[in-house]
Amino acid sequence: MSPMTDRYPTRRFKEPRLIYRTEDPAVWGAPGDGPLTERQLDGHELNGFTAVDRLLQPDELSAAESELDHLLRDPSLEGDERVVRERTTDEVRSVFDVHKLSPFFAALIQDDRIAGVARQILGSDVYVHQSRVNYKPGFGGAPFEWHSDFETWHAEDGMPRMRAVSLSLALTENYHFNGSLMIMPGSHQTFVSCVGATPEDNHKASLVKQEAGVPDHGSLRLLADKHGIHQFTGAPGSAIWFDSNCMHGSNGNITPFPRSNLFIVFNSVANALEEPFAAEKPRPEYLGSRDWQVLK
Repeated sequence: MSPMTDRYPTRRFKEPRLIYRTEDPAVWGAPGDGPLTERQLDGHELNGFTAVDRLLQPDELSAAESELDHLLRDPSLEGDERVVRERTTDEVRSVFDVHKLSPFFAALIQDDRIAGVARQILGSDVYVHQSRVNYKPGFGGAPFEWHSDFETWHAEDGMPRMRAVSLSLALTENYHFNGSLMIMPGSHQTFVSCVGATPEDNHKASLVKQEAGVPDHGSLRLLADKHGIHQFTGAPGSAIWFDSNCMHGSNGNITPFPRSNLFIVFNSVANALEEPFAAEKPRPEYLGSRDWQVLK
């Protein structure tokens, strides 16, 4: 357990608590620090997210799709713990550490359209806390329940403050009916303290279906009543940046159309991980990196 001051205690109390975000702005940088405009940054501070209609050009997208197909079929990853499969179909659900497995994705992440935006939002140098491809296959891609990523990163990885931002980049069409991302706009300003202790090696189960660190229904109703729910759809190559504490989730996919996204988490070098705040030991490196290699 971390000996440092815990601004966002969770998994400690018998009842859930709503804790207002303190001292941690959603935007740390300024318009001149990177590609985003003042209007985009203001919207990000207010809503907790920024959507981009076309982040990748057609040739880049084609290369990314080919790389995704390679990762899904790579025989060397058979049995690798970084490959998570659906519980009912055994199809690939997620592949982690893609910036280490793929030179293509490693180079893409360092592009100023990506790393530059992360530096601008976080107001500092950044490193990759986690990377993965989420592949929600047709006819059986399971949902991702409502959650705040920061709650898990804080409790199980030891991330002290809300100075991290995620990029979800569409590699296939994201329709409203094939499990696209939903966010409660403005929910990033409220931390939901969850009940129940963290089981040992919780990540082995939570990557398939999260049960520890799941917000209670009452808190979710309050946030949804206050903020509403925004669903993101878009063509391949579109993207969304969202704050680490946004309440988000996605439905399952019973359509024939898979929904695949590249998901990259950037953390500020000023927000390096400590000991977990609500777990006995940190999760594996591919889930919460302690290799704070600055992206140039």
